[in-house]
Amino acid sequence: MKRLYSVLVENRAGVLAKVSGLFARRCFNIDSLAVGETADPAVSNITIVSSGERRTLEQIEKQLNKKIDVIKIKTFSEEESISRELMLVKVKYNRNNRREIMEICEILEARIVDMSKNLMMIQICDTPEKTALLLQMLGKSAITEVARCGTLALQKCSLSDQTT
Repeated sequence: MKRLYSVLVENRAGVLAKVSGLFARRCFNIDSLAVGETADPAVSNITIVSSGERRTLEQIEKQLNKKIDVIKIKTFSEEESISRELMLVKVKYNRNNRREIMEICEILEARIVDMSKNLMMIQICDTPEKTALLLQMLGKSAITEVARCGTLALQKCSLSDQTT
């Protein structure tokens, strides 16, 4: 079972270390981690994706709530959120596989952002499942480098949240 935690924290040095240290000490797994400032520069948002049994995931939330630097925690499942991951992939290409790589990019709505005589850099910003699919479709033989950011997620808008 996976759970997403959107944790608002004070934007100060050492806060991320305290949060990640909590996971390490308790042997909680972090599948993905992304941090960034919010509209308020004094506050940062840490998006954590973790997996485990229901009891473990509840413990994570309880332990996060005990941290002094934590302002607010929202937890939600993958189904209750919109999530995106950014990934850059550098691939080798030649005359034989160039067209195939370009078709894969077109199908998955990925963009070629840089190119040389025999290397191509592809960018995709989509769900973690779709970024994983791109890697699978490109195959290990063509891939030379991969860089990905952690998953970013927000809880889906509900009809009661919308103003008319």
